[in-house]
Amino acid sequence: MKMLKKIFEKIQEGYLKEMYEETCWMYQYAKRYWKSICFYIVSGVLGTCMGLGGSVLSKHLIDAVTGVQKSRIGLLAVLIVSMAIGNIISNAIISRISARINVVVQNEIQADIYNKVIYTDWESLHEFRSGDLLNRLTSDASQVASSVIGWIPNMITKLVQFIGAFAIIFYYDPTMAMIALLSAPVTIFVSRFLVRRMRTYNKEMREITSNLMSFQNDSFQNLQTVKAFGLMELFEDKLVKMQQNYKDKMMDYNRFSVYTSSFMSIVGMIVSYICFGWSVYRLWTGHITTGTMLMFLQMANSLSSAFSALIQVVPSAINAATCAGRLMAISELDKENILDEASVGKLRKYRSKGVSVRLSKVDVIYKEGNQVICKGDFQAGKGEIVALIGPSGEGKTTLVRILLGLIYPSSGTAELLGENGIRCRISSATREFFGYVPQGNTVFAGTIAENMRMVKCDATDEEIIEALKAGCAWEFVKQLPGGIDTMIGEHGCGLSEGQAQRISIARAILRDAPVLLLDEATSALDIATEEEVLKNIVRCGKNKTCIVTTHRPSVLSMSDHIYRISENHLEKVK
Repeated sequence: MKMLKKIFEKIQEGYLKEMYEETCWMYQYAKRYWKSICFYIVSGVLGTCMGLGGSVLSKHLIDAVTGVQKSRIGLLAVLIVSMAIGNIISNAIISRISARINVVVQNEIQADIYNKVIYTDWESLHEFRSGDLLNRLTSDASQVASSVIGWIPNMITKLVQFIGAFAIIFYYDPTMAMIALLSAPVTIFVSRFLVRRMRTYNKEMREITSNLMSFQNDSFQNLQTVKAFGLMELFEDKLVKMQQNYKDKMMDYNRFSVYTSSFMSIVGMIVSYICFGWSVYRLWTGHITTGTMLMFLQMANSLSSAFSALIQVVPSAINAATCAGRLMAISELDKENILDEASVGKLRKYRSKGVSVRLSKVDVIYKEGNQVICKGDFQAGKGEIVALIGPSGEGKTTLVRILLGLIYPSSGTAELLGENGIRCRISSATREFFGYVPQGNTVFAGTIAENMRMVKCDATDEEIIEALKAGCAWEFVKQLPGGIDTMIGEHGCGLSEGQAQRISIARAILRDAPVLLLDEATSALDIATEEEVLKNIVRCGKNKTCIVTTHRPSVLSMSDHIYRISENHLEKVK
């Protein structure tokens, strides 16, 4: 009754339901490879049967050698060798199949989660640090993939081994079979505590590992700042503390595991000695042969190991389910909104004639409750340069995020206007109409040409060079050893801030979108270069709309309109 009450409580708490949902999520991937997995199971069962059969044949061989059945020695030896070779072949096939499925499933899970992150609502990702996402994408995906191909096949194989060993012992000596099962109640009792502790441990260790990876990722991403402020010792101490936390948690669980496994080993040892004593007694009284005694000991060991393996399947399944739950947390995030697809299709046909941007009575409130813009109006017509100014942190970049469809107004309208009265609400579907140059260095590792072709994969070398010229980048690029094929490091390593910024501007120009967003994109340029870049942008197309967030007067003098954002208010000042 007490056990039933515990189970009922777990069901009420949603514990079993949660694990069931996580398991179902994992095995959506197994459905695609059910034929291979079934073959894996059949091979495992066949190998197990051959192993059990080999033990039985060994019994007859020993009996033959000791004088009971001498005429069958040759046949029995051949059969035993055949069983052993068959078992080796079976294990090789299983290893090959499992390796193939594991790699394929892991790649599929990683691809699915990666795509989910890429297409997830931008604000929804704020609760995850990049290191945490990487840990889920690599370690958790690997654990789930291993479980998808291993959990059910292993369980079936060990169940066959358990049933087969028990049946063989029971056939020859029912009493011996009951003795061999003495450790089962103790194992089940201990496993109750082990399962609960394993679930908690897995969650805690995954969180600690994610935090550790996030810290390391942040450190490497901001290594220049760490060095500039002489923070090496501070970050080293933080790492040591986090590692100590990891070590403490790991050793705490290890202590629990050692106590549990030691206790189970003692129980297993006692049962083995009892089995051995009973076998010796039966041999002494003449009820069994020497071969039967040795077979009993082999089968008792096989029975015990199979039962322990079946019990261990539960913790490994819990570990995989915990990992699956962490991946599900990402897969269940909201997708980006796609609005007015039909209107976007119509606007696409007339993009060469220009696109205007209009925000009306817009309120912007982040999920945390922080209001950035209150009843804001903004308009940028085709062919215009519109500047957005205001103190740092007041909402200029937030407005850019609205235009890119990364965040959405709580109220009011944000829309694009085209020829023939076409209008569509801004969302992820309208990003194709924007060329974007963000703050800071956004050059990726690879060649300059590869960076440029990210926005136009079929761009010719000539088109790339023309865009570099428009972005005032060709002068230094042509002097590099490989020209546009010169390799550059992560975050534009090997380039100055101004050079990286000009390549980013050239990339946006190559995209040839009707609206160009420059978010403090000329901050690293001198005034003369900045003016030349803006003039080149205007010359690139008379219908292009250019929206610039800036603090620099030189940009303002070239602007057709100026908007100011301050203290939640967005207003036109020119």
